[in-house]
Amino acid sequence: MNALLEMHEIKKTFPVRKGIFQRIVGQVAAVNGVSLSIERGRTLGLVGESGCGKSTLAKMLVGLYPPSDGEILFEGKVLAGPDTGAEFDATRKIQIVFQDPYSSLDPRLPVGDSIAEGLVIHGIGDNKSRRKKVGEILELVGLPPQAGDRYPHEFSGGQRQRIGIARALIMDPEFVVCDEPTSALDVSVQAQILNLLKKLQAELNLTMMFISHNLAVVKHVADDVMVMYLGRVAEVAPVDDLFANPRHPYTKALLSATPIADPERRGERIKLTGELPSPINPPPGCPFHPRCPLANDRCKSEVPALLPAGPATVACHAVEEGRDAA
Repeated sequence: MNALLEMHEIKKTFPVRKGIFQRIVGQVAAVNGVSLSIERGRTLGLVGESGCGKSTLAKMLVGLYPPSDGEILFEGKVLAGPDTGAEFDATRKIQIVFQDPYSSLDPRLPVGDSIAEGLVIHGIGDNKSRRKKVGEILELVGLPPQAGDRYPHEFSGGQRQRIGIARALIMDPEFVVCDEPTSALDVSVQAQILNLLKKLQAELNLTMMFISHNLAVVKHVADDVMVMYLGRVAEVAPVDDLFANPRHPYTKALLSATPIADPERRGERIKLTGELPSPINPPPGCPFHPRCPLANDRCKSEVPALLPAGPATVACHAVEEGRDAA
């Protein structure tokens, strides 16, 4: 196993403030004890409901948030932890493509200046060499080199996302985080961006984390899939195995809700009852037990460990005890 990036028991908490003096009255655990490993050259798909901690996890990977506990390793070296603070020294090797192609670009700057900003910050090259590299990167993502002289409002949503991808790639990264890069785009444009990302990954040997609500998209781009629920990992599995044989009850419910065009392939929809628990006051035991049809007393009191289950690893007492067979 050649792990490029590893996380060990990563946690991220945020203070809850109330009143006119904004006193801290509690803590919310956005990410609660996540461990993962991503092999070089592979894509990990990260899925889950809104508020489960996907984007918080991504922002810790790129250094926008320091973890509250645990550590992140990149190429075997400690990248970030609660004591490393601003010593995040792999920013050139890890880049992010943001969700919204409209707000992630400065409307006052030509897009060429936005793309070259990383080169300027790190003191790489002179103006002539930077301009040349910007043109090369724009061509790589399917835009003409002269597009660097235009402003963001002159581009469509799909073109802006290509610019966002160019901005991430200009630093020659090894690891790219794609935080729902197609959710704000039309379906036809989504396909173009996804195919572009697949092509670039093959050409540049990139390792990627792809965050999405759309399981059909994840199936298309990912090698492995991690399902998160309320800040914790529910299941991790190779993409084909997860779609063919989901094990965690939450994964099964997510897959049953995925639209399928072929009526003969549609299965019975699994409807979860109850509300998504608040991360400010999570339930004891398994965080999914208030909505789980297989929950028992053990689920209500004991947090399940992430254990092997065939090619997958699953955090579920029912799977561990064989109660999921039905």
